[in-house]
Amino acid sequence: MDHSLNLPPLDTLRAFEAAARSGSFSGAAEALNLTHGAVSRQVAKLEHWLGLRVFLRQARGVVLTPEGQRLLQRTQEAFSLFADTSDRWTEQRGAAVVRLSAPPSVCALWLMPRLSGLEAGDPALRIVLQAEHRKVDFEEEGIDLGVRCGRGGTPGRVSVQLFEEWCFPIASPALAAAIGEGPAERLLAQPLIHDSDAAGWKAWFAAQGLDYRPRPQDRRFEDYNLVLDAAAHGLGIALARPPLAEEQLDAGRIVAVDRRTALNPVAYWLDRPLGQPRPATMALATRIAEQAGLPAARLATFLRPEARTVA
Repeated sequence: MDHSLNLPPLDTLRAFEAAARSGSFSGAAEALNLTHGAVSRQVAKLEHWLGLRVFLRQARGVVLTPEGQRLLQRTQEAFSLFADTSDRWTEQRGAAVVRLSAPPSVCALWLMPRLSGLEAGDPALRIVLQAEHRKVDFEEEGIDLGVRCGRGGTPGRVSVQLFEEWCFPIASPALAAAIGEGPAERLLAQPLIHDSDAAGWKAWFAAQGLDYRPRPQDRRFEDYNLVLDAAAHGLGIALARPPLAEEQLDAGRIVAVDRRTALNPVAYWLDRPLGQPRPATMALATRIAEQAGLPAARLATFLRPEARTVA
């Protein structure tokens, strides 16, 4: 573990302070909206970093060691200093707060237009949206739900497929007019734009009886937001991935070049940690499922405490 800054990870200190204040890992888990196991792992990580024990584990909770008592005093002093910095943003916490992780394109193009609706209702929710491409350990980081693009389930999570994509080629209005209608081969005269996975283009051309492999003139962008921007600026042809592209198609920023569709091998999935979801997590999962048209029976399977496989 990296000690170059001589500071333990902040999440480990937060779990330690909450456990010390409540006298148990269960109490800390409830205060931080984490699982008991996540708090236990964070404290173990802190003890490994320090090279000493900060708690004595007992049948009905935990008790600070002398070293833990000294660390608690310093930790609380440090947290007080943070709290006094009034212009810093403080992450919301509480029973109605749900932490939702998703790729930036899904956050911007699918979740953000629906965010106020997902928060409204009974119970009212506060969604903390975490936009990221990296692989996230839900339990370690306190993530309640995740929306991701992929080809199947993820080990250590409960997953259900939200929806699939029937893709078709799009471009700027000027480029689409110049290309016109005709056989699928005509598109190969233009640069093709894709994100980190060209599987959608391969599937579309395969459906037209053609073999496609990325070429030097094609353009690759990591995030689908940039794919749409590149197409709108006339840099080539992209694939519309409904429903992510719907708003820009409706606005006329991009238009269809070819109406033939193909199923993208990459689908959208709703993930959660194993175990019993919190009531607020269940409420948000239900609202996301309604927006995605997910059948109620599959959602019910996804929310069962014992669920361990892809629903």
